[in-house]
Amino acid sequence: MEIRATTEQDREAFIATMHSAFGLFPGTTTADGGGAWWSAVELDRGLFAVADDGRPVGTAAAYSFELTLPGGDAVPVAGVTAVGVAPTHRRQGALTAMMRRQLSDIRERGEFLSVLLASEAVIYRRFGYGPATYTNKLTVQRHRADFAALRAAGADTGSVELLRSDDCQEILEEVYDRYRRAQPGALSRPHRWWELRAGQAPISPAPRHIVLHRDADGVPDGYASYALGELDRVNKTSTLTVDEVIALDDTVFTALARTVLGHDLIGQVVFKHVPARHPLRWQLADIRAGETGAEDDWLWVRLLDVPRALVERGWFADGELVLDVDDAFLGEHGRYLLTVRDGKAECVETDREPDLSLDVSDLGSIYLGGTTPSTLVRAGRIQAHHPRAAVVADDLFRTERPPHCLHWF
Repeated sequence: MEIRATTEQDREAFIATMHSAFGLFPGTTTADGGGAWWSAVELDRGLFAVADDGRPVGTAAAYSFELTLPGGDAVPVAGVTAVGVAPTHRRQGALTAMMRRQLSDIRERGEFLSVLLASEAVIYRRFGYGPATYTNKLTVQRHRADFAALRAAGADTGSVELLRSDDCQEILEEVYDRYRRAQPGALSRPHRWWELRAGQAPISPAPRHIVLHRDADGVPDGYASYALGELDRVNKTSTLTVDEVIALDDTVFTALARTVLGHDLIGQVVFKHVPARHPLRWQLADIRAGETGAEDDWLWVRLLDVPRALVERGWFADGELVLDVDDAFLGEHGRYLLTVRDGKAECVETDREPDLSLDVSDLGSIYLGGTTPSTLVRAGRIQAHHPRAAVVADDLFRTERPPHCLHWF
């Protein structure tokens, strides 16, 4: 099995091979693929697994994103995508070979983090990825959606207007970019995605209504993208599904939520992606009106340069910790002294006794602050070498706000 890089000339074969591996068909698109979820794929970052007879039987690729870290810095990351092997060539080492080659290529580009959305949770941990952000679905029954009178609620001095997604793509792009730069765990949406209408709504051509919020000066600072389902002929109501709410602060989120929850002829409103511990349910007069679905893992993180990754993120407590990190997939092992002072970290190799021993995938899970080290200690995934190790780690890795990622790729 040969693993080789792809080029733009391989686009047609890459798309066909990828779809075959997933059991899908490309469908009808424009000449440049515009409007398809795969149209923004970067073929200079793609890989083919090639069988002995010269036919491509597997694909892997990566998007060039920025990831916002705790503390607010946005750093380049590889967004792994389009990973699949034809059913005729599975269990022959193609996936492992592509993953090994891909991580090598990512390092050569100078990127120290790789991220992905895992179709199956058991696949990617063995390659060093760990779940790092989580999302909830929140369903609110419309007839129980009254808001409580809140003593500390901030007054909304802005305004809302109703638009169609086709008519405001430039505004959505600008608002999302402002949002992702302030939200830990958020990924950039490159302009090419908006230009090609790649991905999911509201980027895609799928028709969507947009509730756009403007601040007191008329500057857009949030939006909600939604669509209505089929009308229930008996109850004369529909389900309103919100793809995403992008808001620069909680007051804007509340204004957008009030608007969609006040829609006529609606039986329920489904918010597809709500961050963990979001306050919306607590703003309702009836807290049970908001039903939280199962928490789903979303963004998986893989560290490729442990010291650099730990130095790059921001910190909100002082202290030090010795981490003994095992990276079985790449055959690497390191012990690092992490020292944090005034929000900045130093991380150097050390021979001191470790406080925690962990796999690189579990370091990926705690890296953004979405999973506490003590949770993984209690689960048996991380080994704490003294009673206070997990407490110190929890304090160090905590963040001011939970990481959250909305972008689908």
